[in-house]
Amino acid sequence: MDLGLKGKWALVGGASKGLGLGCARSLAREGAHVVMVARGAEALQAAAEQLREFGTHIIAVAADITTPQGREAIWSAQGAPGKNFDIVVTNAGGPPPGDFRDWNREVWIKALDANMLTPIDLIQATVDGMAERGFGRIVNITSGAVKAPIDILGLSNGARSGLTGFVAGVARTSQLVSRNVTINNLLPGAYDTDRLQTTLKGGAQKTGQPLEQIIQARKSGIPARRFGQADEFGDTCAFLCSAQAGYITGQNILTDGGAYPGTF
Repeated sequence: MDLGLKGKWALVGGASKGLGLGCARSLAREGAHVVMVARGAEALQAAAEQLREFGTHIIAVAADITTPQGREAIWSAQGAPGKNFDIVVTNAGGPPPGDFRDWNREVWIKALDANMLTPIDLIQATVDGMAERGFGRIVNITSGAVKAPIDILGLSNGARSGLTGFVAGVARTSQLVSRNVTINNLLPGAYDTDRLQTTLKGGAQKTGQPLEQIIQARKSGIPARRFGQADEFGDTCAFLCSAQAGYITGQNILTDGGAYPGTF
């Protein structure tokens, strides 16, 4: 299936590894030009070199997308389309786990800046241009914890749920969706990423159990009996960005191998 993405310009956050890189790779494979953003310059450049094999324009911007200065670096990057992106994939590392009793205002503001306010700023900066051109796709990478909150991830639960509520309203405005501009959220479950590996290793250290035992216990709670792969997540993202997905907006697409037990 041709997803109709050839020649489109895409912005992907957290694109040096993990789910962000999976999304960037799938979009580039479909013929989109991709501006990749991440804080680590070395890993980002290595990832960008991988994607250049697809023959599209790949621009790497080493910046912190959660800061105004970082976002300005994206808009002014040489060869990038300024704010005239056709596709925006918002993605930033989740805040750390912990006990809510230990989180002060500063910690909460940092979580909100990264996982709620930055995506809103990116939407605000790009969505009207998309509407004027008659095509736009925004995909926010959030978390399965939006549907099934995890007690130690209160910062993520709160910030990402706030973004979800905002998107539920703005994605359904007729001046956007009638102009072929959609906004959706992708909710990953357990994917085989560095973040998951760090979490699993932390669990092994805390409990004293062998790492392999911790891994198998986590997999046993997933009906698919495996962790997801970044490339299959990226392909889901690419479809939501496709020409064929113009009738999908304001949705929370959960990809977790069947782990969430609810009906809705």
